[in-house]
Amino acid sequence: MSTAPTSKLGRFRHFAGLAWALSRPYFFGDEKWRARGLLAAIVALNLGAVYMLVLINEWNRVFYDALQDKNAEVFWRELGRFTYLAFAFVVIAVYRFYLTQLLEVRWRRWMTAHTLDRWLAHKAFYQMELLRHARASGSTPDNPDQRISEDIRLFTSETVSLSMGLLNAVVTLVSFVGILWSLSGAMSIPWGESSVTIPGFMVWLAVVYCLVGSVLTHYIGRPLITLNFEQQKREADFRHHLVRLREHSEAVAMDRGEAAERSQLDVRFGDAIRNYLRLIAAQKRLTWFTAGFSQAAVVFPFIVAAPRFFSGAIQLGELMQIASAFGRVQDALSWFVDSYDRLAAWRATTDRLTGFEASMGTLPGAGLQTATSEHPDRWSVGPLQLQLPSGQALISTPALVWRAGDRIALQGPSGSGKSTLLRALAGLWPWAQGPLGRPAMAEGEVMFLPQHPYLPHGTLRQALLYPGDGVAPDDGALRAALQQAHLPHLVERLDASQPWDQVLSGGERQRLALARAFLRQPRWLITDEATSALDSATELALTDSLLEMLKARNGGWISIAHHTAKNGIFTHVWQLDNHGLLERAVPAATP
Repeated sequence: MSTAPTSKLGRFRHFAGLAWALSRPYFFGDEKWRARGLLAAIVALNLGAVYMLVLINEWNRVFYDALQDKNAEVFWRELGRFTYLAFAFVVIAVYRFYLTQLLEVRWRRWMTAHTLDRWLAHKAFYQMELLRHARASGSTPDNPDQRISEDIRLFTSETVSLSMGLLNAVVTLVSFVGILWSLSGAMSIPWGESSVTIPGFMVWLAVVYCLVGSVLTHYIGRPLITLNFEQQKREADFRHHLVRLREHSEAVAMDRGEAAERSQLDVRFGDAIRNYLRLIAAQKRLTWFTAGFSQAAVVFPFIVAAPRFFSGAIQLGELMQIASAFGRVQDALSWFVDSYDRLAAWRATTDRLTGFEASMGTLPGAGLQTATSEHPDRWSVGPLQLQLPSGQALISTPALVWRAGDRIALQGPSGSGKSTLLRALAGLWPWAQGPLGRPAMAEGEVMFLPQHPYLPHGTLRQALLYPGDGVAPDDGALRAALQQAHLPHLVERLDASQPWDQVLSGGERQRLALARAFLRQPRWLITDEATSALDSATELALTDSLLEMLKARNGGWISIAHHTAKNGIFTHVWQLDNHGLLERAVPAATP
């Protein structure tokens, strides 16, 4: 990511470029014509609304002149005219609101889908989480769930709303500044023995009034940008910890960790509240100024135009028209003042999204150079160099071979990188260099079983078939797999919908993952202590079943295992030392 410019103009251009980079894909992507059509309709309705305001401004002059002249005929005629002017304005306002909301929803839907595609592609979600835990500096974006769900919603809605508000302000200014210029006349200011005449003095007063207000608003409200950014982050941290507590409720309850969790929640919620109080204080200071600025603007045009009215130079209708036109010009010029807190929140949201997008574009990549092996029954592995996300060397291996029929036990001290090596072989670890030759195989012929399998919420059938990327077997096959995995009590609960990751014990979750393997019948199996939560008898029985499955398919198995002689399963040992060097790859000892 490039550093932001230091000059104010440079920072503005940099931020405008970031906002445009987020917006451009939708209006130039696969939905561009629908998006542009909606945007064009909204722009047309905004222009129509301003035109109606111009007509109503002219109506003010005629109507109030009729009141001053006590002209009943014109009074009733203008009331009738106001009826259809007001009706037209209401119709425009309703459809402007509807189409604006429709554009926001469609843009959010498209942007969310686009971001999810990028986040899920090439294991980006996994790599970003690894980087976030590895980098204490916080350079990797936190809480991607909030950025995808909340920040995208805020960005799309505020971008449309603020841009249409700015367009409306500009068009209103152009439309009413001429009216105000022609109505305000000229003001002569004594200057020595002569005088200086200022034409359209009400226009210049409005410009000066709003320019001073905008500058003061910026300096008073500038802290809101940083505070809004921090508030979104701290709210997301609090919400994330609540979700973690719910997901790990059993472990917390077993450890009687309620007090510790409450303490952690209090810290995160306290951080959010303290920042929010600072945000409120900053908004209060800004509101003092903007509220006073707006109230003063109500009477300001009457004060300035009153001498001409009392002198008889203008009628009541013209006075009201001047006040209305001045109000429109002042509103247009005060758009920055009135929208500053929203602009600050939008700036913070845009910064969070651009940081998230940039991080997805700078991930390390695919990892090992994987190619199809010339041998259909053999993997060629390495030499490999594996690093931590920080760049520190972790594992160095010589060239290795994994053949059909080989059952390899991966051993080594805790922290030596055993799980990382398996992740690299499974294509999950991006910080790896070296060749990996994999035999040509059909989808699903290689399967990775972690120590803590993921079970989606939903029915047991969905958990058993996860991720469901093939033809679903019949119920008989599902029940047989559950029986084979020693889960007979779940056989009749295929369509029961529960949070299975919380309902099932650790051992049951591992057995359900093994049931998936029995269903898929992979040829190549990579396991990371996938039976660690099972009792010895069940573990031996299930590993025997896996072994029979792999022998029938002439397959291979690599597993992190602490007892290589157990049940005569393993044929080879890959041993890592404390420095991450593969010491030996020799046949396993027989029992």
